[in-house]
Amino acid sequence: MELTEPTVWSSDRLDLGEGLRWVDDRLVLLDLLAGRLLETAGDAPAPLREVRRLDVPLGAVAPVADRPGDWLAAAGTGITVLPAGDAPRPVADLVADTTEPTRMNDAVADPHGRFWAGSMTYAMVPGGGTLFRLTPGAEPVPAVTGLTIPNGPAFDAAGTTMYLADTPRGEVDRFTVDPGTGDLHGREPFLRLSPADGGPDGMTVDAAGHLWIAFWGGSAVRRYRPDGTLDREIRLPAEQPAGICLGGPGLRRLFIGTARVGLDTPGPEDGALLAVDVEVPGLPAAHAAAPHAG
Repeated sequence: MELTEPTVWSSDRLDLGEGLRWVDDRLVLLDLLAGRLLETAGDAPAPLREVRRLDVPLGAVAPVADRPGDWLAAAGTGITVLPAGDAPRPVADLVADTTEPTRMNDAVADPHGRFWAGSMTYAMVPGGGTLFRLTPGAEPVPAVTGLTIPNGPAFDAAGTTMYLADTPRGEVDRFTVDPGTGDLHGREPFLRLSPADGGPDGMTVDAAGHLWIAFWGGSAVRRYRPDGTLDREIRLPAEQPAGICLGGPGLRRLFIGTARVGLDTPGPEDGALLAVDVEVPGLPAAHAAAPHAG
């Protein structure tokens, strides 16, 4: 089936639909605050199936290399392995000791197997968020500090360019990444947006090197060229798009997770999973290298 307009992909409605990934010919996504890991097929709309449920917020997951069914997760106050059919195994507690209550938020693996995970305070204190880098065999590193609500990051195919959003500030920055070490260099503004645009939230880079962004509060996803100019906007029937990925047939189906949390009177499509087909395919989901569990 071809989707020329945003289409509701499930009867489910999520409080906070985030962390979308296309893995092993299926879509995985999260109901973040509820700690739920969900999945569904990409060929036809269907109810979401719950894969795991944690008793802490589940910000994002990445498949673990050479361990089918295992996930590396940004969950609660740190990083956890979710083994297939087994109990979660903590890897690193990153923000449990902060003075302001803090949780993990968005996260992703880069093409070199490193796992990047952002944190935010529950009160959304300016500067209270951090982007951490987890490299197997090394201690987690606070790679970018002074953030408020980090979202993404998103990497190009080579893993040498990283985009990072700070949602309430309306900012998206671009970094050069050392492929060998993961060190970040050359931070530069990529987008500076007004509140009327909505806040840049979930992001993904397609095969042409263009950046797709979900705009929280903006009822839209937008595609930007590498020079920062707007290429395309897709208007949505939901106010708070939060997470996106490209998957489905030929990786040309854009899936969009939305949220109803915080809305006084959610509309019928708020919290829905949406899908629409696009011309340029996405990149395969990167796998995280297996960590050393703590």
